[in-house]
Amino acid sequence: MNGKRVLGLVLLALGVLALAYQGFTYTTQKKVVDIGPIQATKSEHHTVPLPPVLGVIAVIAGIVILATDRSS
Repeated sequence: MNGKRVLGLVLLALGVLALAYQGFTYTTQKKVVDIGPIQATKSEHHTVPLPPVLGVIAVIAGIVILATDRSS
């Protein structure tokens, strides 16, 4: 496999995943209380949305790269 084909496949896969999940979530731990040996933490959930147009652009770019790679 050459580099163009790999790039096209990666873009295609990332575009499909972006369209399917439309974002990702991660969790951070925040220290609320720290009094000597006693500690309390709080889990905070953060969501990063991915616009659907980003997934569409990635899918189209992947298809274009794969199509131009076949013709040359």
